Amino acid sequence: MRLEARIGRWLNRVLPKGLYTRALLIIIMPMVLLQTVVAYVFMERHWQAVTARLSQALSQDIAALIAIYDQFPSEKQARFISGIAEQQLGLDVDFLPPEPLPPPLKKPFFDILDQSLTAELASRIRRPFWIDTVGRSNLVEIRIQLEQSVMRVIARRSQAYASNSHIFLAWMAGSSLVLIGVSVILLRNQIRPILRLAEAAEDFGKGRDVIFRPRGAKEVRQAGLAFLEMKNRIERAIEQRTTMLNGVSHDLRTILTRFRLSLAFLPESAELEDMKRDVDEMSRMLEAYLAFARGEAAESASPTDIRALIETFKSDAERAGHFTTLAIEGDPVVSVRPQAFRRLLGNLVSNAARYGDRIEIRAVHDEKYLTITVDDDGPGIPAESREEAFKPFLRLDASRNQDHGGTGLGLAIARDIARGHGGDVTLEESPLGGLRARVRVPA
Repeated sequence: MRLEARIGRWLNRVLPKGLYTRALLIIIMPMVLLQTVVAYVFMERHWQAVTARLSQALSQDIAALIAIYDQFPSEKQARFISGIAEQQLGLDVDFLPPEPLPPPLKKPFFDILDQSLTAELASRIRRPFWIDTVGRSNLVEIRIQLEQSVMRVIARRSQAYASNSHIFLAWMAGSSLVLIGVSVILLRNQIRPILRLAEAAEDFGKGRDVIFRPRGAKEVRQAGLAFLEMKNRIERAIEQRTTMLNGVSHDLRTILTRFRLSLAFLPESAELEDMKRDVDEMSRMLEAYLAFARGEAAESASPTDIRALIETFKSDAERAGHFTTLAIEGDPVVSVRPQAFRRLLGNLVSNAARYGDRIEIRAVHDEKYLTITVDDDGPGIPAESREEAFKPFLRLDASRNQDHGGTGLGLAIARDIARGHGGDVTLEESPLGGLRARVRVPA
């Protein structure tokens, strides 16, 4: 089991991660293995067998010429044998004066011809011989030590070697490349609908309008139809939530209006002022949440100039007496839901202005993400309590006064909007000594 686990981890690390590449390997690897086996069998059986038979035939012809020469070893007989060899056998045969044979040559790396021809000559001639299969590419030279001379035979390589085998290998490699090319084209067409489905799901997760039609194979179409059905259910759920919130808003506003009318007829007192402030706080909390919910449901993403949006908050903070700086890197135009994103940034900047005197805003737009950080020099939030700060209606400060403590919805709404864009909001320690709110959304 440990070995299987190690092998599995190694394969996951080595194999490509993309579906297109993996599917291509599934198609190509069996084809390559099949071609390798076919080439091996061809080389092992056909090529070697043909080369061995050609070497055998050449050795038999040389042995016959030697036998004839041994019967009548004369110069006239030598010229006669040379003529017969050239006319009938296609061999260039000469009889040289007796001299020692040259030293053996270095064997070639791929020496199937040398091995086969050497073995055949040794078994049929049974005389000392010297062979050269390397010197001249199209010819083979053989020298045999006879009693009164040295017989030199020069033959074409094709007489002892299957020289046209490369044609089969070339056809096999060419057909494989053509089939692989066709497979790549067809597989690309099959993968494209899957990529389009992934893009549609990603765009929908970012809150953008999605125009998607299922295409491709049956299983891919089923996945596309399931995505469209899920999209419709989510949109219906959002619509139902918005309708419900509108109804709740109407009912609660009616009750709050009754409270205000009832309070208006009561005599002035300290208790009456407290009750009026509570009613006003309830009204602001209700309006803030309902406005966010309605805006998120109805708004669609569009190109938005982040620079102009952030400069508005910078000016508001400076008018309120806060020292504010702004830095933007990259293209300031990003596709987001403008009003929802304005509310997100407004909540973060207002939180920084509520607790700090100095505010630094920085936006970085790279190839994949838009990252915005809002730093302040306020008291900050302990690391163990930062995640709790995103819970709705939770205020970490001790104040219960609306003018200081807020509604407790600012960070919750900001994270909800960021996640609706496919991103998130996190809290960190600021270099200014206070709190840093980091917004990161796909762009």
